[in-house]
Amino acid sequence: MSRDLPACYGGEILHVKLETGTVEREQIDPADAHRFLGGNGLAAKLVYDHVPTDSDPFDAENVLVFAVGPMTATPFQSTSRGVAGFISPMTNGFFDSTFGGTFPQAQKTTGFDLIALHGKADDLSYVHVNENGAECKDATDLQGKDTYETCEAIREREGDGYSTHVIAAGPAGENQARYACLVHQGRDREGVAGRGGGGAVLGSKNVKAVAIREGSFEPEAAAESEFRDLTTGQMGRIMEETEMLQTYGTSGLVNPINEMGKLGRRNNQTEQTTDENAEAVSGETLKAEYITEDTTCANCAVRCGKHVSVESEGLTEAKIPEFESLFGTTTMQDVYDIQRVIKANDLCDRLGMDTISWGVTVAFARECYEKGLLTDEDSPHLEFGDAKGLVELAKQTAHREEFGDVLAEGSFRVAEQLDDEAHKYLHGRMGLEFAAHSPRGLKGMSIGYATSTRGGSHHDTRPTRQYQGIHDETTDGTAEFAARSQHYTALGDSLTQCRFVSEAGWGNQLNEKYRDAINLALGWELSLEEVEEIGERIYNLERLINVERGVADRESDTLPYRVMHEPIPDGPSEGMYCPPEELDSMLEEYYAFRGWDENGAPTTSTLSRLDLAFGNS
Repeated sequence: MSRDLPACYGGEILHVKLETGTVEREQIDPADAHRFLGGNGLAAKLVYDHVPTDSDPFDAENVLVFAVGPMTATPFQSTSRGVAGFISPMTNGFFDSTFGGTFPQAQKTTGFDLIALHGKADDLSYVHVNENGAECKDATDLQGKDTYETCEAIREREGDGYSTHVIAAGPAGENQARYACLVHQGRDREGVAGRGGGGAVLGSKNVKAVAIREGSFEPEAAAESEFRDLTTGQMGRIMEETEMLQTYGTSGLVNPINEMGKLGRRNNQTEQTTDENAEAVSGETLKAEYITEDTTCANCAVRCGKHVSVESEGLTEAKIPEFESLFGTTTMQDVYDIQRVIKANDLCDRLGMDTISWGVTVAFARECYEKGLLTDEDSPHLEFGDAKGLVELAKQTAHREEFGDVLAEGSFRVAEQLDDEAHKYLHGRMGLEFAAHSPRGLKGMSIGYATSTRGGSHHDTRPTRQYQGIHDETTDGTAEFAARSQHYTALGDSLTQCRFVSEAGWGNQLNEKYRDAINLALGWELSLEEVEEIGERIYNLERLINVERGVADRESDTLPYRVMHEPIPDGPSEGMYCPPEELDSMLEEYYAFRGWDENGAPTTSTLSRLDLAFGNS
């Protein structure tokens, strides 16, 4: 097998030194391409190489990496995802947050597969990248601007219109709200690197945005004709299997998952709301009354993005709340005023905040208020069902005003300031709030969340097959299922393919089609086992970073109190939970399958087998 870098890669890493405004160009090592492919794999390697294990996420030593994959801008469908990699201010561990739009494809045209921001700028700046390098430019006049305003202002300033692609932090990132996100306003659809606090890391570096001017690089597949035939052959299945997404976007999941009794309500005290409440915030209602147009990322025919209009709130082209956002801002709050929910979500997008972590943090605070641990003196907006208060709390959090200054730290840090009882109401792991997929009602999510390198992220172990009845209510073989699902997602994020298109068209587990696509594009001769090993290698590298940072071990591989001690009280999933002994049993099986020691660290032999022996130094 050739060790040269295939022509699908741009081939370079661009290091931007923010203190001096200088740049360094580094060639990608072909051996690293073979080991980690691209995307989150190469981002994790760069974070491992450059960030000291004892550095704080807000230290200048942290890096923020924007990465694309070898398949980006090829016929391989929906590889218009980018990866933002960094040490997270939520988890203090490695985090990779993916996003769509047009920014990732534009990055690929520059020839820089990775762009790494190092250090901290003296004054508020934005980084402008083209195929010749990068320049740090003054952004002091953009201070306080929201994400959309910032993207628009930089496009106008650069004079290239939508040929300049911008991803920005909002006021929440400037104020280092820990779950501040990054928002890209594309030609058609917005892209949000939502989870883990990437916007806060950018803000800590005194950077407002990154802008990319399109370049001239075009990737070339090793076997272009066969590669194109393979990819076009998947289109029929992709379009057939994504019909719901084409119609409603992810909001179409509200009714079916509520009907399963697996949709958290009132801070996950229960997991089902009434049919009437669910319908009020469902994809069907949004489609009938609010959706104005379909939007899409580059190189994607699915068009699962939607814009909505709410005249009463002054919104004409707001991004539709995704399913995860609806979970965080409707059922978890017991709020079913969809117009104010859309307003709150639009504020989060503009102010630059993760709707999942923010929503679950507010829901946690509202239960603490309900239980008497917080009072009206803390905030007048803490009653479940208060839709107007939800809008006010979004503003306060991003600007760190009043009780928003507390909420901006995330639920785990809020709990530390309250009575010990507050920890019983947390809904997350490793400092990151859970997404909408039930760790009580889905056994695969129980072990998946407990071992996720990103904490409360559903992108490591996927819930999709569990909703189809696979490893939803059994622990038999579920630990191996979770681990192999994590290999699948790590590989997908190294290719930077959209998860929806992967699962719908190419398969919801690794198979020969993925192997063939990689080999035809890159000119390699990998077996299916070697393809899966790339995903396994990436996941172990992420774990290694977390182990060396002291945030991943047997004690941290756990689930919150309610998930392990309070069965779902009613509904179709009544009685389901994950008691401690059940989790212990799955963890033992999981560690054994992975080749980790009894404390959850990759063993020397495992690191050697996966060509990660540098982790022993």
